[in-house]
Amino acid sequence: MRLNKIMMICLTAFLIYSCDNDDDNGPEVIPPRDRGEQAIEDDQALIDYLSTHFYNYEEFEEPAEGFDYVVRLDTIAGENIDKTPIIESEKLITKTVNFQGVDQQLYILVEREGEGKKPTYADSTYVAYEGELLSDDVFDSRLKSPLWFNLTSYYEVGPQGPSLRPGPVKGFTEGLEEFRAATGFKTNPDNTVTWNNDYGVGAIFMPSGLAYFNSAQNSIPAYSPLIFKVNLYKVNVADHDRDGIESYLEDLDGDGNLFNDDTDGDGLPNFSDADDDGDGTPTKDEIEINADGSITYTDSNDDGTPDYLDPDVF
Repeated sequence: MRLNKIMMICLTAFLIYSCDNDDDNGPEVIPPRDRGEQAIEDDQALIDYLSTHFYNYEEFEEPAEGFDYVVRLDTIAGENIDKTPIIESEKLITKTVNFQGVDQQLYILVEREGEGKKPTYADSTYVAYEGELLSDDVFDSRLKSPLWFNLTSYYEVGPQGPSLRPGPVKGFTEGLEEFRAATGFKTNPDNTVTWNNDYGVGAIFMPSGLAYFNSAQNSIPAYSPLIFKVNLYKVNVADHDRDGIESYLEDLDGDGNLFNDDTDGDGLPNFSDADDDGDGTPTKDEIEINADGSITYTDSNDDGTPDYLDPDVF
Protein backbone atom coordinates (compact mmCIF):
# COMPACT_ATOMS: atom_id res chain seq x y z
CA MET A 1 0.00 0.00 0.00
CA ARG A 2 1.38 3.37 -1.03
CA LEU A 3 0.30 5.15 2.17
CA ASN A 4 3.17 4.75 4.61
CA LYS A 5 2.83 0.93 4.81
CA ILE A 6 0.91 1.53 8.03
CA MET A 7 1.78 -1.00 10.72
CA MET A 8 -1.24 -2.49 12.44
CA ILE A 9 0.47 -5.09 14.67
CA CYS A 10 -0.61 -3.49 17.94
CA LEU A 11 -3.99 -2.08 16.85
CA THR A 12 -7.35 -2.88 18.41
CA ALA A 13 -10.67 -1.28 17.56
CA PHE A 14 -10.74 2.40 18.51
CA LEU A 15 -7.56 2.23 20.66
CA ILE A 16 -3.99 2.22 19.38
CA TYR A 17 -1.31 0.77 21.59
CA SER A 18 2.44 1.13 21.45
CA CYS A 19 4.45 -2.07 20.95
CA ASP A 20 7.06 -0.73 23.38
CA ASN A 21 4.76 -0.34 26.36
CA ASP A 22 5.80 -0.86 29.93
CA ASP A 23 4.31 -4.18 31.07
CA ASP A 24 4.02 -2.88 34.63
CA ASN A 25 1.96 0.16 33.66
CA GLY A 26 -0.17 -1.43 30.93
CA PRO A 27 -0.38 -0.43 27.28
CA GLU A 28 0.44 3.13 26.31
CA VAL A 29 -2.45 4.81 24.51
CA ILE A 30 -1.12 6.76 21.55
CA PRO A 31 -3.01 10.03 20.95
CA PRO A 32 -4.56 10.63 17.52
CA ARG A 33 -2.29 12.14 14.89
CA ASP A 34 -2.57 15.80 13.99
CA ARG A 35 -5.46 16.08 11.54
CA GLY A 36 -3.80 18.76 9.44
CA GLU A 37 -0.60 16.77 9.01
CA GLN A 38 -2.53 13.59 8.25
CA ALA A 39 -4.61 15.43 5.65
CA ILE A 40 -1.44 16.45 3.80
CA GLU A 41 -0.08 12.90 3.93
CA ASP A 42 -3.37 11.37 2.78
CA ASP A 43 -3.71 13.85 -0.05
CA GLN A 44 -0.32 12.87 -1.42
CA ALA A 45 -1.28 9.20 -1.18
CA LEU A 46 -4.50 9.88 -3.09
CA ILE A 47 -2.67 11.88 -5.76
CA ASP A 48 -0.18 9.04 -6.16
CA TYR A 49 -3.02 6.56 -6.56
CA LEU A 50 -4.92 8.71 -9.04
CA SER A 51 -1.71 9.20 -11.03
CA THR A 52 -0.92 5.50 -11.32
CA HIS A 53 -4.40 4.06 -11.81
CA PHE A 54 -7.04 4.27 -14.52
CA TYR A 55 -10.69 3.32 -14.73
CA ASN A 56 -12.64 1.56 -17.47
CA TYR A 57 -13.47 4.79 -19.31
CA GLU A 58 -13.36 3.05 -22.69
CA GLU A 59 -16.24 0.79 -21.67
CA PHE A 60 -18.30 3.85 -20.83
CA GLU A 61 -17.40 5.52 -24.14
CA GLU A 62 -18.63 2.53 -26.15
CA PRO A 63 -20.74 0.38 -23.82
CA ALA A 64 -21.22 -3.19 -24.99
CA GLU A 65 -24.56 -4.92 -24.71
CA GLY A 66 -25.06 -6.02 -21.14
CA PHE A 67 -22.50 -3.56 -19.71
CA ASP A 68 -23.25 -3.05 -16.01
CA TYR A 69 -22.12 0.59 -15.74
CA VAL A 70 -19.82 -0.01 -12.79
CA VAL A 71 -16.52 1.85 -12.42
CA ARG A 72 -13.54 -0.52 -12.28
CA LEU A 73 -10.04 0.54 -11.28
CA ASP A 74 -6.68 -0.90 -12.27
CA THR A 75 -2.97 -0.06 -12.22
CA ILE A 76 -1.32 1.55 -15.23
CA ALA A 77 1.23 -1.15 -16.05
CA GLY A 78 1.93 -3.92 -18.57
CA GLU A 79 -0.73 -4.04 -21.25
CA ASN A 80 -2.42 -1.05 -19.60
CA ILE A 81 0.65 1.19 -19.78
CA ASP A 82 -0.99 3.50 -22.31
CA LYS A 83 -4.15 4.17 -20.30
CA THR A 84 -5.06 7.66 -19.12
CA PRO A 85 -4.60 8.10 -15.37
CA ILE A 86 -7.64 9.09 -13.35
CA ILE A 87 -6.00 12.32 -12.26
CA GLU A 88 -6.04 13.51 -15.89
CA SER A 89 -9.70 12.73 -16.45
CA GLU A 90 -11.96 15.69 -17.19
CA LYS A 91 -14.58 13.90 -15.10
CA LEU A 92 -12.55 14.09 -11.89
CA ILE A 93 -13.48 16.95 -9.61
CA THR A 94 -11.78 18.12 -6.41
CA LYS A 95 -13.91 19.28 -3.49
CA THR A 96 -12.49 20.99 -0.43
CA VAL A 97 -14.30 19.85 2.71
CA ASN A 98 -13.72 21.48 6.08
CA PHE A 99 -14.19 18.87 8.78
CA GLN A 100 -13.05 19.02 12.39
CA GLY A 101 -11.55 22.41 11.57
CA VAL A 102 -9.29 21.09 8.79
CA ASP A 103 -9.64 21.64 5.03
CA GLN A 104 -9.30 18.31 3.25
CA GLN A 105 -9.38 17.32 -0.41
CA LEU A 106 -12.03 14.94 -1.66
CA TYR A 107 -11.68 13.57 -5.20
CA ILE A 108 -14.84 12.54 -7.03
CA LEU A 109 -14.91 10.78 -10.39
CA VAL A 110 -18.26 11.73 -11.89
CA GLU A 111 -18.35 9.35 -14.83
CA ARG A 112 -22.05 10.10 -15.20
CA GLU A 113 -23.79 12.66 -13.03
CA GLY A 114 -27.28 11.20 -13.54
CA GLU A 115 -30.49 12.95 -14.52
CA GLY A 116 -32.80 12.48 -11.55
CA LYS A 117 -33.00 14.07 -8.12
CA LYS A 118 -29.82 15.40 -6.51
CA PRO A 119 -29.44 14.57 -2.80
CA THR A 120 -28.67 16.99 -0.02
CA TYR A 121 -26.60 16.05 3.01
CA ALA A 122 -29.88 15.47 4.89
CA ASP A 123 -31.57 13.06 2.49
CA SER A 124 -31.96 9.30 2.14
CA THR A 125 -30.35 7.54 -0.83
CA TYR A 126 -30.52 4.10 -2.43
CA VAL A 127 -26.99 3.22 -3.48
CA ALA A 128 -25.00 0.32 -4.88
CA TYR A 129 -21.37 0.61 -3.80
CA GLU A 130 -18.04 -1.09 -3.27
CA GLY A 131 -15.43 0.09 -0.78
CA GLU A 132 -11.73 -0.60 -1.07
CA LEU A 133 -8.37 0.52 0.27
CA LEU A 134 -5.60 2.08 -1.81
CA SER A 135 -4.03 -1.38 -1.75
CA ASP A 136 -7.02 -2.55 -3.87
CA ASP A 137 -8.29 -4.71 -1.00
CA VAL A 138 -12.10 -4.68 -1.00
CA PHE A 139 -13.63 -4.30 2.48
CA ASP A 140 -17.31 -4.08 1.55
CA SER A 141 -19.30 -4.71 -1.62
CA ARG A 142 -22.97 -4.08 -2.29
CA LEU A 143 -22.86 -3.63 -6.05
CA LYS A 144 -25.58 -6.21 -6.58
CA SER A 145 -27.59 -5.51 -3.44
CA PRO A 146 -27.97 -1.76 -2.93
CA LEU A 147 -28.76 -0.23 0.46
CA TRP A 148 -30.65 2.79 1.73
CA PHE A 149 -28.42 5.36 3.44
CA ASN A 150 -29.48 8.32 5.53
CA LEU A 151 -26.73 10.75 4.59
CA THR A 152 -26.73 12.28 8.06
CA SER A 153 -26.80 10.92 11.57
CA TYR A 154 -30.06 11.64 13.37
CA TYR A 155 -31.87 11.04 16.64
CA GLU A 156 -34.71 8.54 16.71
CA VAL A 157 -37.05 9.16 19.63
CA GLY A 158 -38.62 6.05 21.17
CA PRO A 159 -40.14 4.94 24.47
CA GLN A 160 -36.69 4.76 26.06
CA GLY A 161 -35.77 8.25 24.85
CA PRO A 162 -33.68 9.45 21.92
CA SER A 163 -31.02 7.24 20.38
CA LEU A 164 -28.48 8.35 17.78
CA ARG A 165 -28.62 6.60 14.42
CA PRO A 166 -25.23 7.08 12.74
CA GLY A 167 -24.90 8.06 9.11
CA PRO A 168 -22.08 7.19 6.70
CA VAL A 169 -18.61 8.72 6.89
CA LYS A 170 -18.33 12.39 5.94
CA GLY A 171 -16.54 11.74 2.65
CA PHE A 172 -19.30 9.41 1.42
CA THR A 173 -22.02 12.01 2.05
CA GLU A 174 -20.01 14.85 0.52
CA GLY A 175 -19.15 12.76 -2.52
CA LEU A 176 -22.66 11.49 -3.15
CA GLU A 177 -23.95 15.06 -3.26
CA GLU A 178 -22.21 15.40 -6.65
CA PHE A 179 -24.45 12.79 -8.30
CA ARG A 180 -28.09 12.46 -9.28
CA ALA A 181 -30.45 9.51 -9.08
CA ALA A 182 -32.24 7.74 -11.92
CA THR A 183 -35.38 9.36 -13.35
CA GLY A 184 -37.38 6.20 -12.71
CA PHE A 185 -37.58 2.43 -12.92
CA LYS A 186 -39.78 -0.42 -14.07
CA THR A 187 -40.85 -3.47 -12.09
CA ASN A 188 -40.23 -6.76 -13.87
CA PRO A 189 -42.58 -9.80 -13.80
CA ASP A 190 -40.34 -11.45 -11.18
CA ASN A 191 -40.64 -8.32 -8.97
CA THR A 192 -37.05 -7.25 -9.61
CA VAL A 193 -36.43 -3.66 -10.60
CA THR A 194 -34.73 -2.26 -13.68
CA TRP A 195 -33.61 1.33 -13.26
CA ASN A 196 -33.67 3.84 -16.09
CA ASN A 197 -30.14 3.96 -17.46
CA ASP A 198 -29.55 7.55 -16.37
CA TYR A 199 -28.49 7.12 -12.73
CA GLY A 200 -25.29 8.60 -11.33
CA VAL A 201 -22.13 6.51 -11.71
CA GLY A 202 -18.66 7.20 -10.35
CA ALA A 203 -16.18 6.83 -7.53
CA ILE A 204 -15.23 8.77 -4.40
CA PHE A 205 -11.61 8.99 -3.19
CA MET A 206 -11.39 10.26 0.38
CA PRO A 207 -8.67 10.95 2.96
CA SER A 208 -8.82 9.17 6.29
CA GLY A 209 -9.95 12.42 7.94
CA LEU A 210 -13.22 12.17 6.01
CA ALA A 211 -13.44 8.44 6.73
CA TYR A 212 -12.62 6.62 9.99
CA PHE A 213 -9.36 8.50 10.78
CA ASN A 214 -7.76 6.78 13.82
CA SER A 215 -10.63 4.34 14.43
CA ALA A 216 -9.75 1.01 12.86
CA GLN A 217 -12.67 -1.02 11.51
CA ASN A 218 -12.86 -4.76 10.83
CA SER A 219 -10.94 -4.66 7.55
CA ILE A 220 -9.85 -1.03 7.56
CA PRO A 221 -6.63 -0.02 9.31
CA ALA A 222 -6.49 3.30 11.11
CA TYR A 223 -5.56 6.33 8.99
CA SER A 224 -6.69 4.67 5.76
CA PRO A 225 -7.84 6.74 2.76
CA LEU A 226 -10.81 5.00 1.18
CA ILE A 227 -12.34 4.53 -2.26
CA PHE A 228 -16.05 4.00 -2.88
CA LYS A 229 -17.42 3.10 -6.30
CA VAL A 230 -21.05 4.25 -6.37
CA ASN A 231 -24.19 3.93 -8.45
CA LEU A 232 -26.94 6.23 -7.14
CA TYR A 233 -30.40 4.92 -7.99
CA LYS A 234 -32.90 6.86 -5.89
CA VAL A 235 -33.15 9.86 -3.55
CA ASN A 236 -35.87 10.44 -0.96
CA VAL A 237 -36.05 13.86 0.64
CA ALA A 238 -35.97 13.04 4.35
CA ASP A 239 -38.14 14.32 7.17
CA HIS A 240 -36.48 12.52 10.08
CA ASP A 241 -38.87 13.68 12.80
CA ARG A 242 -41.97 13.50 10.56
CA ASP A 243 -43.05 16.98 11.55
CA GLY A 244 -43.93 18.05 8.02
CA ILE A 245 -40.74 20.04 7.45
CA GLU A 246 -38.08 18.34 5.34
CA SER A 247 -34.86 17.90 7.29
CA TYR A 248 -32.66 20.07 5.07
CA LEU A 249 -35.06 22.99 5.68
CA GLU A 250 -34.43 22.72 9.42
CA ASP A 251 -30.86 23.95 9.00
CA LEU A 252 -31.97 27.40 10.12
CA ASP A 253 -28.57 29.09 9.92
CA GLY A 254 -27.71 27.46 6.59
CA ASP A 255 -24.29 26.31 7.72
CA GLY A 256 -24.72 22.69 6.60
CA ASN A 257 -24.82 21.46 10.20
CA LEU A 258 -28.23 20.20 11.31
CA PHE A 259 -27.09 19.53 14.86
CA ASN A 260 -26.54 23.14 15.95
CA ASP A 261 -30.15 24.20 15.29
CA ASP A 262 -32.04 23.46 18.51
CA THR A 263 -34.66 26.14 19.05
CA ASP A 264 -35.98 24.93 22.41
CA GLY A 265 -32.56 23.89 23.77
CA ASP A 266 -33.74 20.43 24.77
CA GLY A 267 -30.74 18.65 23.28
CA LEU A 268 -32.65 17.43 20.23
CA PRO A 269 -31.82 19.33 17.04
CA ASN A 270 -34.87 20.64 15.21
CA PHE A 271 -34.67 18.07 12.43
CA SER A 272 -35.01 15.29 15.04
CA ASP A 273 -37.52 17.14 17.25
CA ALA A 274 -41.24 16.90 16.52
CA ASP A 275 -41.91 19.98 18.68
CA ASP A 276 -39.22 22.46 17.66
CA ASP A 277 -40.10 25.27 20.06
CA GLY A 278 -41.02 23.00 23.00
CA ASP A 279 -44.41 24.63 23.58
CA GLY A 280 -46.33 21.36 23.74
CA THR A 281 -47.89 21.75 20.29
CA PRO A 282 -46.30 19.56 17.63
CA THR A 283 -44.58 21.38 14.80
CA LYS A 284 -46.88 19.75 12.22
CA ASP A 285 -49.84 21.51 13.90
CA GLU A 286 -48.16 24.92 13.72
CA ILE A 287 -47.54 24.95 9.96
CA GLU A 288 -49.79 24.64 6.93
CA ILE A 289 -48.90 22.12 4.23
CA ASN A 290 -50.43 23.21 0.95
CA ALA A 291 -51.92 20.98 -1.74
CA ASP A 292 -48.76 21.26 -3.85
CA GLY A 293 -46.58 20.18 -0.92
CA SER A 294 -45.23 23.64 -0.17
CA ILE A 295 -45.31 24.92 3.40
CA THR A 296 -46.85 28.08 4.79
CA TYR A 297 -45.11 29.09 8.01
CA THR A 298 -47.86 30.82 9.94
CA ASP A 299 -46.98 33.72 12.26
CA SER A 300 -50.09 34.29 14.34
CA ASN A 301 -48.74 37.19 16.42
CA ASP A 302 -46.87 38.84 13.54
CA ASP A 303 -43.65 39.06 15.52
CA GLY A 304 -41.48 37.76 12.68
CA THR A 305 -41.03 34.31 14.21
CA PRO A 306 -43.12 31.51 12.70
CA ASP A 307 -45.43 29.76 15.13
CA TYR A 308 -43.52 26.48 15.07
CA LEU A 309 -40.42 28.28 16.39
CA ASP A 310 -42.28 30.61 18.77
CA PRO A 311 -42.91 29.15 22.27
CA ASP A 312 -45.37 31.99 22.97
CA VAL A 313 -47.77 30.67 20.32
CA PHE A 314 -49.27 27.24 20.87
